[in-house]
Amino acid sequence: MSNRETRSLVRLAASASAARTLNLIAVHRRHGEADGYRNKPLFRSLALNRSIIVKHRLRPHELETFTDGRQSATKVLIPFELTDLKLGARSFFVGQPGIEQFFDDLEIFGDDLIYDREILAIIDALPSLDPFLTREKLKVSGFKPDRCYFDLTDADASAMFDMMRAELKPLIGLSFDDLDVRIDERTSKLAEKILENAAETEIEPLRLGMGMTKHEFAEGLFCWKGFIYYKWRLNELLHKVRPVSAEINGVRPNDQMTMDQKVYLDGARGRLERAITSTCRTVGKTLTVYDDAYRDLTVNGLPMAFKEFLLKAPQLFDELGERLGAVDHIISFWRYRFPTGSRHKIGVEELTDLFVDFENSLAFVAPEQAARAA
Repeated sequence: MSNRETRSLVRLAASASAARTLNLIAVHRRHGEADGYRNKPLFRSLALNRSIIVKHRLRPHELETFTDGRQSATKVLIPFELTDLKLGARSFFVGQPGIEQFFDDLEIFGDDLIYDREILAIIDALPSLDPFLTREKLKVSGFKPDRCYFDLTDADASAMFDMMRAELKPLIGLSFDDLDVRIDERTSKLAEKILENAAETEIEPLRLGMGMTKHEFAEGLFCWKGFIYYKWRLNELLHKVRPVSAEINGVRPNDQMTMDQKVYLDGARGRLERAITSTCRTVGKTLTVYDDAYRDLTVNGLPMAFKEFLLKAPQLFDELGERLGAVDHIISFWRYRFPTGSRHKIGVEELTDLFVDFENSLAFVAPEQAARAA
């Protein structure tokens, strides 16, 4: 790897978002000695189970690796030395031609090869790597790695701390009898403990207040954190959607178009704007289901209703993760291609490929849904 790529690897491990990165090196460092980590691994290969997996925007020289016109791919980075990422890593794209050689080099054979390739295929099909969507998709496919493999990155946990604290504030008085004027301090500490997966004894009053077993509580906290994560992500994306949608609607290629290209691009602009709007609205409506259940706990005094919701609601992560992942893909790729303030200089072929990729990522939006969003 070049010096630039090495610096990028170090930076990626330290500050990337969970939507883009699955940092299994960090998981190994935190949980490598735990029974769950060893007995229920994500990958059977030690090398893959200590890798960094990234949703990667293909560079111009990488586009020819694939023949399906994709603009992004799932990249697996396997560091030469776990304790020093500055030494660089080997890497490959999931689904690239000749990938068998990488598996030979990693000495993955037989049943382990079939198992790990199935896991990689599921991950590659995801629009993002957010831990809640990833875990749910794997579970639906029959794979149940330990929960320690699915957590927020430090960067995301720090960024969503204020939202977590605001979400928990109405609960403090219900869960802690010794509430005093230090409500902000108590709320902050509780938010930190939930984000850090603190030992259950530290938040025992919360478990008892919700009438949950220890196993239910662990699953419930994971689910609860997932909904707050999706609320935070939607809020972050909504600040970016409008300017990007306006730019998509206004961009014009700087070279000559055929009539067919003009018809497609003109139609795609409207379809993309409507589909993005429809997707964000649908996510917002789905999150109100969580808000209503949480209100049952904090306002209506019905902890059992909220408990039942948390234990059944992970199936909603499929919809939330897919939809937010698609919008995030469009916004992040657009900003990568056109940084804020830059001129929108692009050829008709590239713009057509970009719009096709964006429309494919939003293919779950029914035409009538998009039309109603107009």
